[in-house]
Amino acid sequence: MAQSKADLILHPIRMRIIQALVNGRRRTTQQLVKELEDIPQATMYRHLNKLLKAGVLEVAEENKVRGAVEKVYYLSQGGEDATPADTTERASGEHMAFFLKFASSLIGDFSAYVQQEKYDMRQDGVSIRQVQLYLTDEEYAQLLEDMRRPMQKYAGNESGEGRRRRMISTIVIPGALSGLTGGADEGEEQNDVGRANEDGN
Repeated sequence: MAQSKADLILHPIRMRIIQALVNGRRRTTQQLVKELEDIPQATMYRHLNKLLKAGVLEVAEENKVRGAVEKVYYLSQGGEDATPADTTERASGEHMAFFLKFASSLIGDFSAYVQQEKYDMRQDGVSIRQVQLYLTDEEYAQLLEDMRRPMQKYAGNESGEGRRRRMISTIVIPGALSGLTGGADEGEEQNDVGRANEDGN
């Protein structure tokens, strides 16, 4: 069975490659290997080829470097977006598989963080929070726009200059239409890490 676009994208390594190319960034394989230093070069080539064949990435130019051809990759327009079939026409089991892949990438990032010899969650700005809001479709669309606007201001930042990679992931799960009552209290819910960061994310 052909691999869906969502299944292709929701792979921890391919997600990181896509994130490295957002906002019009262009990178060679060597630049990506340097930026995502924990990914071996052979693995990088393999995932780049998968994304290229799927049309998620395109080649902006090819340069000859010491007798070899070096490709410069960029994200095709809408390349990182799942197709309507991936989001509305699949069985619930498949959607759960997609979600578990995404969740596993978050677990991997957090695991790598807490396995450091030294860390300070408050100082590092670790924040894990959940907020429950009641919104119309219009209010929700406006909220997303309000959230994206300030993040766009920093989306073009390059690594270096004292900057540290910070993964900000959003997961929005609408309440089931058949059961909107019960569950968590209205308002913001936080785990202990969220409470520890109340004074600053």
